[in-house]
Amino acid sequence: MFSGGQNLRALREQLGLTMRDVESASARIAEKHGSDEYAIPPSRLSDVETKGVIPSIYRLYSLAVIYRKDVRELLSWYGVDLNTMAMDLELAYPPKSHLSEALSSIASVQVPVRLDPSFDPRRTANFGRMIEQWGYVPMAYLAQFANCQYTYGYIGSEDFTMYPILPPGAFVQVDESKNKVLDGGWRSEYERPIYFVETRSGHTCCWCTLTREEIILQPHPLSPVAARALRYPQEAEVIGQVVGVAMRLGEWRPVFDAPSSKERATLN
Repeated sequence: MFSGGQNLRALREQLGLTMRDVESASARIAEKHGSDEYAIPPSRLSDVETKGVIPSIYRLYSLAVIYRKDVRELLSWYGVDLNTMAMDLELAYPPKSHLSEALSSIASVQVPVRLDPSFDPRRTANFGRMIEQWGYVPMAYLAQFANCQYTYGYIGSEDFTMYPILPPGAFVQVDESKNKVLDGGWRSEYERPIYFVETRSGHTCCWCTLTREEIILQPHPLSPVAARALRYPQEAEVIGQVVGVAMRLGEWRPVFDAPSSKERATLN
């Protein structure tokens, strides 16, 4: 298996470029961007190709431009595969809720491409056992399923506002077309709309009640978080209604590990 440097050398030779050609082209890129970091002297290129030296992010950009390659492919030659970000996101837990754009640059996604013929969507089943084959599908092929009215949020590891319905670490799908707060008409807490709200201190998911001049951000009754009343719309914007959720069960902290009232006051 070729190393990143060997791949770069093979690609350069395939394109008929000399090291001096690369130096000249990178010098023009460096001049355009006003930084010598983009420049690649022949001695440095030789080290990259033959001695395993890893190019800087600036020089990697120059090489991608000069060799007409997607920089993501060059990164993959050095063991950095941006398509694995979806699996790695669960390894980091930001404390505050936020809109997530971490997966916007993913070029392909691994999805089930063949299911067991006995799979019956009407019955509860171990979905993992129903998948006969996984495969990578270019994200462009999934564009037909895209809907611009949706955005996605992440419930911060310290955001217990809608605990236990929406535990910390959950991902939520938000319908931006449903950004008007509804008043009554639900029969249980599961029917009451949950909204994704942006305030000056960050994002949160909560129930909402509108008064003449304020919006009341209401937590779940079992949550340790206190309700907040903010001026509306000056201090709070309703992004949309939560219409979907993906979460792990049994892995969030107990509610008594949530921030204390003093800590919450500091966070808010």
